[in-house]
Amino acid sequence: MKFALVQDSRLGARRMNQDRVGHWRTPQSLLLVVADGMGGHLHGEVAANLAADLFGASFQREAKPKLADPAEFLAQTIAAAHALILAEAQKRGLAEPPRTVIVACVVQDGQATWTHVGDCRLYLFRKGRVAARTRDHTRVQELVDAGRIREEAVTSHPERNRLLQCLGGFQPPQPGVASKTALEKDDILLLCSDGFWGPLTQRQMLNALLARELKEAVPELVELAEARAGHECDNVSVLAVTWDEELKPAAAAAEGPSTLPYYEMPTDVQDLTATDPDFLRVSDDDIDKAIAEIKAALRKNVTPRR
Repeated sequence: MKFALVQDSRLGARRMNQDRVGHWRTPQSLLLVVADGMGGHLHGEVAANLAADLFGASFQREAKPKLADPAEFLAQTIAAAHALILAEAQKRGLAEPPRTVIVACVVQDGQATWTHVGDCRLYLFRKGRVAARTRDHTRVQELVDAGRIREEAVTSHPERNRLLQCLGGFQPPQPGVASKTALEKDDILLLCSDGFWGPLTQRQMLNALLARELKEAVPELVELAEARAGHECDNVSVLAVTWDEELKPAAAAAEGPSTLPYYEMPTDVQDLTATDPDFLRVSDDDIDKAIAEIKAALRKNVTPRR
């Protein structure tokens, strides 16, 4: 696989960095993760750490050298991460579980497959436009979808912080759909926390990414997000990849017709809602195994908290 990768995570104006950014790879597969611990609940950084580390440990175990089914891997790991956070809260005797939102993407066989819970986002930039973007699991996103407010009003709306889904909450996460698309040369996948996308417009992102190499554009956008947010700046985290391979015929042939009008490209959508009881069935043995894997997992590719 040929790609360039840049990641960054800044404290902003917060007391601690509750974001976690990580990437793991084999010769045939790449996993990208951004988790944003919820600051309105105690120990949000614990939830973000557990979720990101579990994704990494599970990927290292299953990608031999690639995942059998990326969409299934994402769905199962989301469910396992939620269960792990609840188990850790009980083990620590916490009054309520810590919580986090997350976005994760697997790249293999010339295709990107992604899912998310909450308001961490994935953007796919292609040929000077936003080809795809995740839809936040928030109240304001519902208002946008219903046509009651404009997209530009999201960051200033009084209910902008009202999340409808997270890991570690009272209700199990239902990430909805995992999207899959074939990648073209020079595509940019960008995963980020709301501290990154909130202060920026999509036009600002595009302008920087089109005008400069990734290693220059990403730090510039992070600094711009910090400057625009000012004294209210949240943790700012981003992970971006520029794809450097031509479109693979096999990957293109696997594309299905577009089922999401919002996307400007054909997107193969797979329903991963929790309609199957096994989706959220995680045993004590599974949790113990996950904890052991996390302790043993290599963390050299994970950005430390600042």
